[in-house]
Amino acid sequence: MKMKKLLPISVAVATIGLSSSNIFAAEKLNVICSASIDWCQLMVNEFEKETGVNVKMTRKSSGETFAQLRAEKRNPKVDVWWGGTGDPHLQAAEEGITYKYQSPNLNKLQKWASNQAEQSDFRTVGVYAGGLGIAYNHDILKKKGLPAPKGWEDLTNPAYKGEVQMANPNSSGTAYTALATIMQVFGEEKGFEYMKKLHKNINQYTKSGSAPVKSAARGENTIGIVFMHDAVKQAVKGFPITVVAPVEGTGYEVGSMSIVKGARNLDNAKKWYEFALRADTQTKAAQAKAFQVPSNLSATAPKEAPRLEDIKLIDYDFKTFGASDTRKRLLAKWDTDVKPIPR
Repeated sequence: MKMKKLLPISVAVATIGLSSSNIFAAEKLNVICSASIDWCQLMVNEFEKETGVNVKMTRKSSGETFAQLRAEKRNPKVDVWWGGTGDPHLQAAEEGITYKYQSPNLNKLQKWASNQAEQSDFRTVGVYAGGLGIAYNHDILKKKGLPAPKGWEDLTNPAYKGEVQMANPNSSGTAYTALATIMQVFGEEKGFEYMKKLHKNINQYTKSGSAPVKSAARGENTIGIVFMHDAVKQAVKGFPITVVAPVEGTGYEVGSMSIVKGARNLDNAKKWYEFALRADTQTKAAQAKAFQVPSNLSATAPKEAPRLEDIKLIDYDFKTFGASDTRKRLLAKWDTDVKPIPR
């Protein structure tokens, strides 16, 4: 008889346990961040302080993140993908990997940021922007008696053999933007001929897009193809880095944010989304020495941030180069026609 009386109590305890588990689960958030680690951590700290939500953050490059989310599509483990170049965010949207969410604050954003949302059927949105450029260690350049590069064509100069570094476009959003930019500046046929010439001067293809300028800052490399804001970050730290906007014109990124379709912590993901679009949040990026242009019209950009209006920007075709078919084709061609060439 005692055992029979205990059964309902056991069931009640189990029910309470389940309820408690659900309550705790609701106060969690899983974020993949594709911006700089300093900025990622700042965002997490500020969000946790404001909301009390426990954030588990992983830092990965855009290409790596896209590959992970694609692999986890049937069983997503990530709630929010914050930062990183917009092209893979658009590709994730096209493949139905991300969640349709239309922020009520889109009218507070720069046009390039709201365009990103509209183009993706509101499955991603722009949170910052930055121009692609060239960065070099002027001390090394002077020591080796090398000319200062002014544009893309200059980087194929045989004098730079073994002096140039860029990331692998398969893993890096920065490098994919570079590949797409070259295709748009020169046209695809001439663009791949250019990539073959450039390849002969490359000393290493890194995994991370900012790695080339970091190694140049340390004196381990001479020239890097990077986003200009990443180069400015090294210059502000006091390293001998000069930043160049290519004379032929250059592409740019719309760093983006997406909620993952099937997110386990959807309500908290939406909280993060709105938090990340606020002007005060974006203004705090300066604390992490992040020199991108913020997407909120009322946010204040760091004074050192490269001004987009001062850069010769191409009319970057996000629709074409943000499409999965285009990305797959260009990367496959780069893998077969460029990377294997002996250097």
